[in-house]
Amino acid sequence: MAGTKSSSYEGFTAEERAAMKDHAKEQKKAARRGSRADKAAEAERDVLAKIAEMPDSDRIMAERVHAIVKANAPVLAPKLWYGMPAYALDGKVVCFFQSAAKFKARYATLGFNDPAKLDEGTMWASAFALTEVTDEAEARIAALVKQAVS
Repeated sequence: MAGTKSSSYEGFTAEERAAMKDHAKEQKKAARRGSRADKAAEAERDVLAKIAEMPDSDRIMAERVHAIVKANAPVLAPKLWYGMPAYALDGKVVCFFQSAAKFKARYATLGFNDPAKLDEGTMWASAFALTEVTDEAEARIAALVKQAVS
């Protein structure tokens, strides 16, 4: 049956392809030999370097999110995930920061994956839009990352 609709799917966007390439590089880098401490230090340097590359508004938020996570959930290890700062427990990404500029979005995102223990009844949020990290937002982020690893 021939339809009159044309498919609007044109494949992945340039930003999505770049993120996948970043992820492939991250996987290759993680597979290299070295001590666990050396890998952890390198992963944190990579996260800080990626944050430093961000446009000012995203960079300021990412720096604050990084500091909040480090202070409130020190068991989480910083790492890059699809080219964005992320924080993992036992190698599994618990939460991540996605800059608005990365995907040309109108807001940055703080997201949580399955290992995060944010369960609240039968439905709960797993991603949060960020336009600014105010004192109130900082307190909420701190509470969320603490809960995520509790």
